[in-house]
Amino acid sequence: MSSRVNKKEAARVVREQIARERARARRMWVSIGVVAVLVIAGFIGFGVYQSQRSSSYATPPHATANADGLVVGSGPKTVEVYLDFMCPVCNRFEQESGTGLNQMVSDKKIKLVYHPLAFLDRNSTTNYSTRSANAFACAASSDKLQPYLQALYANQPQEGGAGLPDDKLIQLGHSAGVSDSAFDKCVRDGTYKSWVQHVTDKAVNRGVTGTPTVYVDGKQIENPTLTNIQQAVGA
Repeated sequence: MSSRVNKKEAARVVREQIARERARARRMWVSIGVVAVLVIAGFIGFGVYQSQRSSSYATPPHATANADGLVVGSGPKTVEVYLDFMCPVCNRFEQESGTGLNQMVSDKKIKLVYHPLAFLDRNSTTNYSTRSANAFACAASSDKLQPYLQALYANQPQEGGAGLPDDKLIQLGHSAGVSDSAFDKCVRDGTYKSWVQHVTDKAVNRGVTGTPTVYVDGKQIENPTLTNIQQAVGA
């Protein structure tokens, strides 16, 4: 009798162990399936997000072929300037190099490409980097990018504040000769804000980590002084 009872008890224990193992295996495969679904959904969601993000901006006049900058001039050499209108060092770069770059444009030596970025939005309570870059793009239709850029830097606000209000950005545009009747609305509506983010994303993808950053014919100028830029253009 005792032997039969022991065998029955042993068989029960084995059955319970097998049942536990099967239940554990089912839970494992269910978990793997859930993770796989989430990963696939994540990839699909990211792809949708990227496609929507890349196609949800308006492109301003005089944009580059991949819409990541605004072009002035048509010389054989290409000088690209990545800038932020909240950046004090960019302001200093413009004061020291702007006249020389504009002269090279006038002399048809270079094509000048401005890439207005939103790196310093965090240094303003109103996303001034994005708003000023949007206004800069709004000025493209009047072919007044250079004088408007100079006006923006001449009136650059302090970091950490609200930045210039839209009405002031509009006023500066008028003083720089912007005559397009749609300019005021473009600034207030933020028509090119999504484009500014596109330009910023493209800059990050290229490896731009700060402003000002300057390239001549695709090669970065490590110390972007006017002399070094002129030497690279001459070379």
